[in-house]
Amino acid sequence: MAATSTETVHGVCNLCEAICGVLLTVERSPEGDRVTGIKGNPEDPLSRGHICPKGTALADIHTDPDRLRKPIRRVGSEWHEIGWDEAIELAVTGLADVQDEHGDDAVGVYLGNPNVHSLGAMTHGSQVTKALRSRNTYSATSVDQLPQQLVAHLLYGHQLLLPVPDIDRSSLVVVFGGNPMASNGSLWTVPDFPQRLRDLQKRGGRLVVLDPRRTETARVADEHHFVRPGTDAAVLLAMVHTLFAEDLTQPAEYVDGVDRVREAVAGFTPEWAASVSGVDADVIVKLARDLAGADAAAAYGRMGVSTQPFGTVCAWAVNALNILTGHLDSPGGAMFTSPALDIIGQGLIGRGGHGRWRSRVRDLPESSSELPVATLADEMLTPGDGQVRALLTMSGNPVLSTPDGRRLGEALAGLDFMVAVDLYLNETTRHADVILPPTSALERDHYDLVFQALAVRNTARFTPAVVEPAKGTRHDWQIMRDLALGLVARREARTGKKSGLRARAKRELRLRTSPTVMVDLLLRRGPAKLSVRALKKSPNGVDLGPLEPRLPGRLKTTDKRIDLAQPMVLDVLARVRSSLAAPAGDELLLIGRRHQRDCNSWMHNTERLTKGKARHHLLMHPSDLASRGLEDGAVVQVSSRVGKVAVEVRATEDVMPGVVSLPHGYGHGAPGTRLSHSNGVAGVSINDLTDPEALDVSGNAALNGVPVTVTTS
Repeated sequence: MAATSTETVHGVCNLCEAICGVLLTVERSPEGDRVTGIKGNPEDPLSRGHICPKGTALADIHTDPDRLRKPIRRVGSEWHEIGWDEAIELAVTGLADVQDEHGDDAVGVYLGNPNVHSLGAMTHGSQVTKALRSRNTYSATSVDQLPQQLVAHLLYGHQLLLPVPDIDRSSLVVVFGGNPMASNGSLWTVPDFPQRLRDLQKRGGRLVVLDPRRTETARVADEHHFVRPGTDAAVLLAMVHTLFAEDLTQPAEYVDGVDRVREAVAGFTPEWAASVSGVDADVIVKLARDLAGADAAAAYGRMGVSTQPFGTVCAWAVNALNILTGHLDSPGGAMFTSPALDIIGQGLIGRGGHGRWRSRVRDLPESSSELPVATLADEMLTPGDGQVRALLTMSGNPVLSTPDGRRLGEALAGLDFMVAVDLYLNETTRHADVILPPTSALERDHYDLVFQALAVRNTARFTPAVVEPAKGTRHDWQIMRDLALGLVARREARTGKKSGLRARAKRELRLRTSPTVMVDLLLRRGPAKLSVRALKKSPNGVDLGPLEPRLPGRLKTTDKRIDLAQPMVLDVLARVRSSLAAPAGDELLLIGRRHQRDCNSWMHNTERLTKGKARHHLLMHPSDLASRGLEDGAVVQVSSRVGKVAVEVRATEDVMPGVVSLPHGYGHGAPGTRLSHSNGVAGVSINDLTDPEALDVSGNAALNGVPVTVTTS
């Protein structure tokens, strides 16, 4: 019998965008591998030893008794384990039968956030959607960052050309609706943000935050200014106005449309913005002057400004501030990365697009081949040609993460068939007919494709699987390979049109090639000429240096120029002016919040992360409680146009008067789910209150600034 041994293994935490390097203590024995310790890797050139609580809980996911390890099939209200061949056949047959009878668009697809954090899902997931050929494809993008991607497509020619603040060399960073102390960056891979902020302040730099809540980031910032939810566009446009009014603009030679923008923002004065936003006019003017006058500065906007009715205007205005002040593509400003595996330059992800087709029920535009998920329930519940009658979800929980989740749950219950690729039986997947669970993150190789392209420093790191996959399990890429091959075979049988020999061979090779082999080929062809073998010899990662100026060569616009005067944005400005008004006397606006120990709608059954003070209560300003005769700690009823929830309220001056806050991702405990909730964490879902009718022009859901009433329960 082999002896037990212990070794230290290099790994990565890919739960969030920070992609921190970690060191794991692994005990190897004949009974299997066991992770007994996780800590940050101080030699990692990007994360530099940083690790957050989620990283220490990686092993908890791997050993979680709630996690599915074999396919399960629902028969009535009961679930039964089945073999992989049977499960794949069941999934393919169920989806294909619906398309045979009702057409391709009768099957919908929903892609959850974890797909972007998995190498196998990134390399093989798109092949499943291509095999289905349905226009009813949805993802978490349209409840998150769609405005940023749309603006990147419009300005820079590619949806993922997203400039990030070069905080390591900056003297001023202004954050609108972001909380990198909790997130370690979002569309900005900035691990070890706390130390990077301390370094910024030590060299005399400043961090300024505008947010309706005094977030973890606002507490350590040099300045924090409350802003009324949904009015960030007014503040941002007034700052752009100030740049023109005081002749502070210095855009690059390759920027067009500046005069048209000057005319478009002429009426957006700081005084008007102050009247609707609650941010003093003097503060707005000073921020604009400071950005223009700093030697190295960047404006950054994230979740709070993306998920509101004018998210696209906000994303455009943040970019306009950087462009007009000359801080785009400048060290210490907003810069683009030079990744070793360049998903943009090597054409791995499309440039994006908008409005090439529209949804059946609400006539909403697609973006980058996806429709707004806020209309998914409509497409299921509205009869007629093209009605969604079956659904494939891949690593997502839209019942908790998309607007009016309760209605979506009801729509899922009425489907003809549903397949889920997921680790858990949760609030969404409980409606599936079959669940196909992939291996955990520790059991598979990883190279980050997306977030290396959004990082504050150019690095490369390949991480082999830490532990051996359990017998009888499959990786996500293998599941998607088998689904895609099965669906293509069914389509060819139905249509009688078989692919040619060359096309079949190409498809087979593409689907049967492992993600690791693909990464190796792409690295060898990439600008750094690396390889998987070379990266394995440098397990800490390879440092490729600080961000460097890349424009105009990096642009993907046809003329290698930036047109700042985008009609899609400028045409909305009149509506910004007419719809924003001073707050009504008794109006309360609901916003979300995140916590460093949360991972969207999962990991709330992990005792390591849920112990301590509860985090799922409603936050409310003491003056708003008093004016309604409510008491701190009471259970209150929160009501919106679409629903109501009962939740404990907590008094705090960390939210501005007129604002209440519920965390994202809670609302567990639906019948049939398998989450132990060892610490009693269930909470309520903020998305039982958010309104699917409230959308940005991009189609992104306006999850922040939802009008609500709060009364005794």
